[in-house]
Amino acid sequence: MSAPEPIPGARLLFSNDAAVAQLNHGSFGLVPIPVQRAQQRLRDEMEANPPRFFGVGLEERVAHVRRHLAAFIGADPDGTALVENATTGVAIVLAGLDLGTGDEVVTTDHGYGAVDLAVDELCRRTGASRRVARLPLTAQDDDAVGAVLDAVTGRTRLVIVDQITSPTARVLPVRRIVEAVRGRAGERVAILVDAAHAPGILPDPVAGVDADFWVGNFHKWAYAPRGTALLTVAARWRDRIRPLAVSWSQPAGFPGNLEWVGARDYTPWLAAPVGLFVLRSLGVDAVRRHNVALAEHGQALVAAALDVDVPARTGLPMAVVPLPPGTAGDPAAVVALRRRISDELTAEVALNSWRGQGYLRLSAQVYNREEDFQRLVEGLPKLLGR
Repeated sequence: MSAPEPIPGARLLFSNDAAVAQLNHGSFGLVPIPVQRAQQRLRDEMEANPPRFFGVGLEERVAHVRRHLAAFIGADPDGTALVENATTGVAIVLAGLDLGTGDEVVTTDHGYGAVDLAVDELCRRTGASRRVARLPLTAQDDDAVGAVLDAVTGRTRLVIVDQITSPTARVLPVRRIVEAVRGRAGERVAILVDAAHAPGILPDPVAGVDADFWVGNFHKWAYAPRGTALLTVAARWRDRIRPLAVSWSQPAGFPGNLEWVGARDYTPWLAAPVGLFVLRSLGVDAVRRHNVALAEHGQALVAAALDVDVPARTGLPMAVVPLPPGTAGDPAAVVALRRRISDELTAEVALNSWRGQGYLRLSAQVYNREEDFQRLVEGLPKLLGR
């Protein structure tokens, strides 16, 4: 397997440090220069006359952005609200459930750690409990559906499932999971799809899923400024959605009560359509093909250097490489190793400990080249050996 041909001009759209191998786009994204400039113009507009910026037409501008972003992911704009990030969206959903003693929330062991912490905190305060569906790293769709369904009981009130898993970089069959849970429990169980990575990776990730809630970030793979995400809410839940901070828009109800919170910084949202313009200018499908091919190529190179086997390909621009046994097996070791890779190899990567096994998660974006991965090939075996 060879590295894909670069997309002409794409690398010049980003301002990342050329001395650093940036292989962690999946965590924080990288904002293209045209989007940075658009956001700065919006900041300049805001600071030139804050009362006018916040007081004249801002709600309509935000609504226009929401419609634009919702169309990109195949969502109903009237059932969608802009929020800061997926974690905030999850917190909003959890706050509207009114869980009590004996209620259960089902998650999977591929979920995002901050979401697990939020659920555990909610359970501590309400007397509810969390059940974890364990899925093998290379679970087939039938296995994933069966594992989640087996965790659902008569006390289950909410199921949270990732569309693309963060620690393990897998695509889960969320549409089938939703259908299976609906068939088992009807509308007694709400379903939240954590789709933090989906916008920009999966085409129309909301369309046809029919979950009660879906939340996805635009700052990772859709080139938006950080602080841009969408939360979609099924019609039967919209009257029960509560903003985390009540403000003047509360009487308007969903989605305005989530979006309009006084003097927040709205410039990431207003600049987000420029990110989609950049993505479409490069070619959405061309970017996806390039990033997937480069991630798989980089995964193969690093795995060969470490002499480890890799899981089956997933068709994502993120790929995991298992680390040797005993490496990064707990959160403290993960933090320490990630810092060493950054300091000693001048490379940025994502590391996770999953079931006591350390995994390196490599992302590929249009600004990456094969030599970014070669930095790990040449330096990581020696670093781990020390």
